[in-house]
Amino acid sequence: MANLKDLSKQKALFTGGHRACAGCGAAIVARQVLMAAGPNTVVASATGCLEVVSTIFPFTAWNTPFVHSAFENAAASISGVESLYKSWVRQGKYSKKINFIAFGGDGGTYDIGLQSLSGAMERGHNILYVCYNNEAYMNTGVQRSGATPKGADTTTAPVGKIKKGKEQYRKDLTEIIAAHRVPYVAQSVVGNWRDLTSKVEKALSIDGPKFINVFQPCRLGWGYDPEMTCEMGRISVDTCVWPLYEVVNGQYKVSKPKEKKPVYEWLKLQSRFRHILKPENKPLLDDIQAATDKNWEMLLKKESFTAPAVEIKQA
Repeated sequence: MANLKDLSKQKALFTGGHRACAGCGAAIVARQVLMAAGPNTVVASATGCLEVVSTIFPFTAWNTPFVHSAFENAAASISGVESLYKSWVRQGKYSKKINFIAFGGDGGTYDIGLQSLSGAMERGHNILYVCYNNEAYMNTGVQRSGATPKGADTTTAPVGKIKKGKEQYRKDLTEIIAAHRVPYVAQSVVGNWRDLTSKVEKALSIDGPKFINVFQPCRLGWGYDPEMTCEMGRISVDTCVWPLYEVVNGQYKVSKPKEKKPVYEWLKLQSRFRHILKPENKPLLDDIQAATDKNWEMLLKKESFTAPAVEIKQA
């Protein structure tokens, strides 16, 4: 398990001095993932918040080999690098172990990059894909994405007299990737460094494709004070809006909060949900709470009824 003292002594592979917003969760994700990965890591990043703020020419925040991909193909790019590495190993040109990690926001992962990600998972590349999920296209103006939750106010699904924000529930991408029968899939969150770094360490110890969906509060698009970013992440877990769990070779393991809090405790902290807290919108609040409860119960059932883990071998 990750040790904080050991991690803090490492050379920063994602440095300060970048242009991220105050309180940006994406920078926290990148820093902690690379702390757990350590040196000998190659990174590919889709166009998005993380890439834009960290690679403004002629500067970079990355102390690793870094590939900037288009919005839709970070998974394909890192797959190509991993394939080249395997070729060099077969030819006896290289022998050192390398970690291959791709980063993408929810726009470049849930939506535009889903085909590329699915292909990389299905082909069995030895990569780790990390989605920093801030639930909208934050870099281009807070437009709704497939990860945006029901009721959220965005620029393309605004709150008005007729509609109350996004009308659809978000896509469950973690389960979609788990359905690819890959060796390791997990959900983590900004605000729990031990959970995130431990899951990255576990993922990188496994051969084959891995995926971690990290819930990343965005103070700009969500509308809260910057210093609350990590607390926002922890409250999302306590309310079961974003459960922490992992699927290892098909076996579910769920982290339970000490006390399951009502969704209201999470919604009330964000301006994108302020309309839901009005008395006339209580049916929408009740609907969101009911859906959250149902998803939580379904997840617990998956943990209870899945068979013992069987190693999934990749070609």
